[in-house]
Amino acid sequence: MGLPQFSEELTDDERDRFMENATNASNFLKTVSHEGRLMILCHLVTGEKSVTELEELLSARQAAVSQQLSRLRLEGLVTPRREGKAIYYRLADDRPKRILELVYDMFCN
Repeated sequence: MGLPQFSEELTDDERDRFMENATNASNFLKTVSHEGRLMILCHLVTGEKSVTELEELLSARQAAVSQQLSRLRLEGLVTPRREGKAIYYRLADDRPKRILELVYDMFCN
């Protein structure tokens, strides 16, 4: 898959679509650019986790984890599920996993 070729012959609709896509990509990248949110996503790649499990895995307070989960949820990257008093989170789709694989390959491999 290659990058698009921009030219002066783009229609206004095409320019608008590119701008909308750029805005969506920018919001996604801003969301995953925080180390706490990035670590939460790394843990959720392996499967659904409760808030308590994430607190323990991250050695973080509940308020901090909840704040980051709220942002991930707002951007549509995670989905919650309530079971009694516990709330579980999972990835909403494969976008976070795909970007994490790339980041891992670039920075951790």
